[in-house]
Amino acid sequence: MKKILVPVDFSKPSEYAAKMAAKIAEKTNATVYLIHFIELPSGVVDIGVSSRFSIPESMLYLRKTKDKILAFKKMFFSEEITVEYFIKLSDPFEGIKKYAQKIDADLIIMGSKGHSKIDDIIIGSNTEKVVRSSKTPVIIVKRNPKKFKLKNLVFASNFKKENQEAFGKFLDFANAFKSKVHLLQINTPSRFENTADSKQKIKNFIAAYELPKFSINIYNDNSVEKGILNFSKEKKADLIALSTHGRSGISHLFVGSVAKNLSKKALKPMFTVKV
Repeated sequence: MKKILVPVDFSKPSEYAAKMAAKIAEKTNATVYLIHFIELPSGVVDIGVSSRFSIPESMLYLRKTKDKILAFKKMFFSEEITVEYFIKLSDPFEGIKKYAQKIDADLIIMGSKGHSKIDDIIIGSNTEKVVRSSKTPVIIVKRNPKKFKLKNLVFASNFKKENQEAFGKFLDFANAFKSKVHLLQINTPSRFENTADSKQKIKNFIAAYELPKFSINIYNDNSVEKGILNFSKEKKADLIALSTHGRSGISHLFVGSVAKNLSKKALKPMFTVKV
């Protein structure tokens, strides 16, 4: 956790993301990169040549935006945290992806509205797009992280081999906070697997990793998303982690519409990694 990228649009959700980034940076000595995107009208190459803007107006707008991001930085980050900030003329989704690669970000933190539909997430549907396509782990924050702690983390998976790279990235994050990891497989009436086989599969999955504190859990429920939510509530989990295949959006983070339903119901931060 050396470099954390936080897209900022000055909304409440992006404030929540900034607060979480600050708390993570305090514990890991990471550098935080705040980035704000100005999305230009279609066909406009430069803000100075748009028919809607004169160059003086453009410069004033950019100066005001710089003042806002400096005030944002001062409000949410102490002087002990190294914070860089950037204002880019770009489509937010493309900009986030490009800039994460440019700085070799270890983590992207984005905000979302608490109970909104998935396509109402910050800056339109860009969180959904970033989660689907980013090789960099993404944390989605939905509420003010006042009592920040990462003692109990849930990693929900089917524990197939294809998810091991995602698990490795999640484990790097968990180990930075010395968290206890609750490995979770959900059994449903339509997708049932006996407990002995499930536990052995999970043991095989984690054999190559060092997990100082962990538990193996097989949980039965009517649906995968209900199982994840109910189990996480029972364990008082501080964060829920999933992996995405990036096939056709956030609805395929796990199976079917699991992550889409979780995004509307779970108020805990969600950690996602693209397989």
